[in-house]
Amino acid sequence: MTLKESRPDAAPDECRTLGRTAAWLAKQVELGLASVDLSLPQYRVLGFLDGSPAVSSDLAERLAVRPPSVTAVVDGLVARGLVERRDVVADRRQVDHVLTRTGRRALDDADAAVSARLRDIASCLGDDLESERAFGGLLAWRKALRAYRLAQGTAR
Repeated sequence: MTLKESRPDAAPDECRTLGRTAAWLAKQVELGLASVDLSLPQYRVLGFLDGSPAVSSDLAERLAVRPPSVTAVVDGLVARGLVERRDVVADRRQVDHVLTRTGRRALDDADAAVSARLRDIASCLGDDLESERAFGGLLAWRKALRAYRLAQGTAR
């Protein structure tokens, strides 16, 4: 079902500009991250490592980039002490990437900075209910992205 089908009142321009809105939103996330000296790719890597270590190939797949791109991002995070490389016990040819305590604090700071930036923007709606609806929309997209990832994983 398309946006137009689910919302007959949606203006044609609204349907055409969803991608632009997502791009503008990504820029606002980048601006929030700048205040804690992280790039969007670094933030994504830290977020993926939150909860469990990962090898480079897994990170590359989840980030939808080539392995050399992941290596460059991870190198910067390792240099800052945010991520640590550890040998995989079961396969010494592989290396796990693990979030350090400093990395955990950086991720928490980044989450807070992005949240503050988005709340500041949403407050311009002038209505608390509208602001919460905006955040509800983001949560719905998070759920959709997770479901999509699971569906793609089972399709392989």
